[in-house]
Amino acid sequence: MNELIIELTEISPRDFFGLENANIDLLKKYFPKLKIVARGNKIKAYGDEDVLEEFDRRITMLLEHVAKYNKLDENVIERVLLSRNKEEYESPAGSGEVIVHGLSGKPIKAQTANQRKLVALMSKNDMVFAVGPAGTGKTYTGVALAVKALKDKEVKRIILTRPAVEAGENLGFLPGDLKEKLDPYMQPLYDALRDMIPAEKLASHIETGVIQIAPLAFMRGRTLDNAFVILDEAQNTTHAQMKMFLTRMGKNAKFMITGDPGQIDLPRRVISGLKEALLVLKDVKGVGMIYLDDKDVIRHRLVKEVIAAYKNIENVD
Repeated sequence: MNELIIELTEISPRDFFGLENANIDLLKKYFPKLKIVARGNKIKAYGDEDVLEEFDRRITMLLEHVAKYNKLDENVIERVLLSRNKEEYESPAGSGEVIVHGLSGKPIKAQTANQRKLVALMSKNDMVFAVGPAGTGKTYTGVALAVKALKDKEVKRIILTRPAVEAGENLGFLPGDLKEKLDPYMQPLYDALRDMIPAEKLASHIETGVIQIAPLAFMRGRTLDNAFVILDEAQNTTHAQMKMFLTRMGKNAKFMITGDPGQIDLPRRVISGLKEALLVLKDVKGVGMIYLDDKDVIRHRLVKEVIAAYKNIENVD
């Protein structure tokens, strides 16, 4: 009797096996000629070689589906097992705007015209500046694009960074070591990732360095290649910090710089590195720029009103 061993490395066995091994029971139903055993992070199957080959092919299709959609249920399994090929069980046409599938298969899309332009710009350029007020989805869209690039094996790692500039608070008085002091600044990046990558896989990616989240100062001296790199809150970079960051770009790298020039927390008379870069690089080929506005706000409806109200005050000034 032939034996096939499949080891689950990129997905939680609990998620793949299903509640009380329901998914494994379904596999047994469709492959009655095989003896299938699921234990730990391995699936073992015993039987004739030709049936094992077909079983291996179907399991591979299921693993690819989970890697892409973060979802596996009875309907998916039956679709995969009954389909003739990959195209037959994939999502139906019309899902072209989906950037990536988050937890439980939730489709994450570009929701506004400018967000769609941002996605298109990122596909055509290696460096893109996404500028706009709070709530316009700059960071979230950027993280979704980064996760997609990682899943599609276009890059080997994601690097997320932002300057640790205090918005009226004092970093030194926060409790804990350096990491604990800095983590609150990185929280929006963690939040976006948690929407898109299962907790166990995210923890593993962070532990192994596949996903790195660090303050901008930690980028000095590095060459960032084979990576999708996002500089968030770039309005709070200085001239020197922005120049340092932009010159970290290595081979096969994608750089996305996001920021809101209306929320600068730098000391007075210090020029924002973002504002300067937008002027200096506006005619450089391969650099894309997109300006989002209050029409792109996807938070609570009051956020649009707040932005508009403050814009009126600034115009008076």
